[in-house]
Amino acid sequence: MFQRLVYLALRLMLFLAPVLALAVLGFILTSFVSAQLEDVPEPPRVALLRPASEQPLDLRPETLELRALGVYLRLQEQALAQPASADGALQPFTIASGETALTVSSRLEEAGFISDANLFRVYMRYNGIDQRLAAGDFEISRSMSMKEIADVLQRARYEEIVFTVPEGLRAEEVADMLDVRNIMDGAAFLALVRSGSQAAQALGDYPWLPAGLTSLEGYLFPDTYRLPVPATPNDLVRRMLDNFGQRVTGEVLAPAQQAGRGLEQIIIMASIVEREAPLADERPLVASVYWNRVSGACSDQTGGAYLQADPTVQYAAGRPGEWWWKPPSVEAYATVQSPFNTYLRPGLPPTAIASPGLSAIEAAAQPAQTQYCFFVATGDKAHVFATTLAEHEANVAQYQR
Repeated sequence: MFQRLVYLALRLMLFLAPVLALAVLGFILTSFVSAQLEDVPEPPRVALLRPASEQPLDLRPETLELRALGVYLRLQEQALAQPASADGALQPFTIASGETALTVSSRLEEAGFISDANLFRVYMRYNGIDQRLAAGDFEISRSMSMKEIADVLQRARYEEIVFTVPEGLRAEEVADMLDVRNIMDGAAFLALVRSGSQAAQALGDYPWLPAGLTSLEGYLFPDTYRLPVPATPNDLVRRMLDNFGQRVTGEVLAPAQQAGRGLEQIIIMASIVEREAPLADERPLVASVYWNRVSGACSDQTGGAYLQADPTVQYAAGRPGEWWWKPPSVEAYATVQSPFNTYLRPGLPPTAIASPGLSAIEAAAQPAQTQYCFFVATGDKAHVFATTLAEHEANVAQYQR
């Protein structure tokens, strides 16, 4: 009997030993975590989440989550304070209405303003900034820390101007609009445009912009822009170039590259198509006529690789008050001595003549496959097309009698 009691006592001790060990380990871990949490500041938004009848120990999931985020951020203090780079140049950054912290963080990382989108998102979540992001335009730099950028993004510049640039305007017309609306000095805007690609590269990174451009005409994407007050030519030109880079993608230009045509050729042609063809569905046909002419495919009909595009001569002879010349007759084109006169000079003009929209750029990059060499307006914004000079003259007789 005594031996049985000793046996049972030994078994009980063997059973209790691991239980006691686990209890001691749990006590040690609890003490360690409590010590860590004592140094973590109370989450800023916990007060908004707690009801008045809260118990002393709040074990709700949302509270525990914020405390865990606080521990994580405490370990990431150095990363939060470390700028993405030493580049202190202020750059524009826009938050659209309704945009979430997720997309804002991702775009900031893609643009090189922050190095860790997930860490930035956690920082905004913990501090409640994700609920206070302001839609609008901001200026931030890559030399700012994540904390500094988060602070800026809560303070949008509410005083701003909305400025719309229609398709098909030349830079001088845009400058006139800027003067009339008292947005900025139109002459200063025009001077920046005429400074070409060298000036553009000082505004931002535009690897797609052709080198050696003497004018940014054609690359200032027509659209609606939100500008700060007061606005500068840099503000507007930078936004227009950024927009161009986002809209005129490699996919849009792929057909042109396959045909051996570069961006500069496409934009020059697109500016002419924009001025010539009001109807979007006709633009690929108009582009096909002009490409056929400039390639020499219509030389036997036109006497050479002459584009013979009316808008280029109207551009060349334009003056203040009449930026698009209205000639008394086609014969008057012969009096305009200019490298833009495509009746007298073969090939494309030296630069674009206006700001083409995306539809015209797509048409210039991927024209219709035709043998057309001529077209004539029918009087209702539409055109009829012809392959031979004889067919064209018949159309002229019918529609421009």
